[in-house]
Amino acid sequence: MSLSIKVYNSSAEAVKDLALAASIFGVKPSNELLHQALVASQANSRQVLAHTKIRSEVSGSGKKPWKQKGTGRARAGSSRSPIWIGGGVTFGPRKDRNFKLKINQRMKQKALFMALSDKVGSKALVVLDKLSFSEYKTKKFAAMLSALEKKVLNNERRDILIVNDIKDQKTTYSGRNLKGVKMINLSNINLLDVLNYKNLLLTENAVKILTERYNKEKK
Repeated sequence: MSLSIKVYNSSAEAVKDLALAASIFGVKPSNELLHQALVASQANSRQVLAHTKIRSEVSGSGKKPWKQKGTGRARAGSSRSPIWIGGGVTFGPRKDRNFKLKINQRMKQKALFMALSDKVGSKALVVLDKLSFSEYKTKKFAAMLSALEKKVLNNERRDILIVNDIKDQKTTYSGRNLKGVKMINLSNINLLDVLNYKNLLLTENAVKILTERYNKEKK
């Protein structure tokens, strides 16, 4: 199956057609695989923040509060006991918990291909001939996106992931403060970001690098 897509310039004008590899941009979706890969991606990016102190970690004296017998009160061995106010917590969340999930590398790649293929099928993928700015201009970046959204995507609300093939500080700084826009480098492309954003913008060179990289791995 042959796939092709229009390549646009910064003025949203079609300049040529680009052939897409069916093995990357024409993969049939599998809800089960996508769900498994997505859950693994979310779990592996999860930060363990909740942490409670056990009785050995809370501050307080180790001295026995009062003698064992003869006071009329319940016996107590430590003020750091979980049943005391200010004492340790029993069975609370700990920072050493591990939420990591393993997934086969081939399955992870195929799930990404499915997400990319879905963008092609839903006409939510835009290929730009190049993405580079000679100066810091957020206004110019926003005008470029507005032109693409109006002529190509027909968007009502901006929601786009931009993947550039080069690390260009001026381009990154020009677009990073725009609402509904996320910019990442090609080396950081991942399933979670592709699924989180309605539209995807790739540079022409990024498409070629992706094709060469994954077709090379299959050989």
